Order: sequence, then C-alpha cells, then structure tokens
Amino acid sequence: MKNLFLIIALFCIAYVNAQAYPRFNNDNELKFNIGLFLASSTVEGSYEYFVNEDTSIGGTLYFDSDATDYNGNFGIGPNLRAYFGYVPRSGFFAEAFGLYYTGEDQVPDNNLGVRNNDYSTTALGLGVGNKWVTQSEKFSLEMSAGIGRNFNPEDFQDTFMFRAGFSLGFRF
Repeated sequence: MKNLFLIIALFCIAYVNAQAYPRFNNDNELKFNIGLFLASSTVEGSYEYFVNEDTSIGGTLYFDSDATDYNGNFGIGPNLRAYFGYVPRSGFFAEAFGLYYTGEDQVPDNNLGVRNNDYSTTALGLGVGNKWVTQSEKFSLEMSAGIGRNFNPEDFQDTFMFRAGFSLGFRF
C-alpha cells in the first residue's frame, strides 16, 4: 500500500506546475511602424525576442525613398527593453537603443545653388513607450518615443535625433 501511495504521489508531483504566470510560447515578435508609414511613407520593421517576462532584445530596420527626410533613407540598430507592467511582456517600457543611419542633406549655397551632402552617422539613445497585447498573446499595439545623440555629426547635421512610433505586432 505504501508503494502504491508513493507511486501516485510521484506521478502527481511530476505534473504539478507551480508558477505565478503561465508559460509563454511566443518569444518572438515582428512589428510594423504604421504611424511612421502614414506620416512620412517610411517603411520600418522591428523584431523583438523576449529573454524573460520583463526583458527583451531586438532590432529595427527602416527604409525611406526620400534621403533628405529627418532620419535619412536607411537605418539599422539594436535595442534592449525593460517592461514594468503588471502583465508580463506588456505595459510601460524603457529602452536603450543604437542606430546607424544614412541620408542626404540639401544645403543652399549662394554661389552654386543647392549642394547635396551625403552622411552616415551612429546614435545612442533612450526611449519610453507602452505596449498592449491581446488576450491570446498573438497581437500587440505599441506607442513609443525616444531621443538619441549622434556620435559623429557633420557640420550641417543635428546633434540629436528623435524616434517615434505607433506599431502593430504579431507574436510567434
């Protein structure tokens, strides 16, 4: 009788899962910045990998057909996020990001008309935002903003750069 009780107890213990939150299977998320696209026709996509319930790493890639737009015509960079919401992997977040971007600036010259100056620069910055997730943990909506400092700005270029987004995401 003791052996039967021991076997049943071990069988029950093997299937007990005592965690505060359910296991999350969707550790990857792809996002499209629809706000930036509607405002300036810039195509920006992001990837985010959740390391745990309140930390993620990711990357951003964007293209713009107009090289003279504020943040240029191409950009790529990593980010690290920390979430502070009550629901894991969502809510208020703070992020540190890096960005390498290229572009072109048109500078009026009194003698020659307009000159185009090509540039490429690297920036590091901080951002904040909020993320909402559906009950099924498949879709997300995110609003974010950030400011960064260019490390090697040209004479005609601003020292600071700004980011903003209104993104729709899909988790898998």
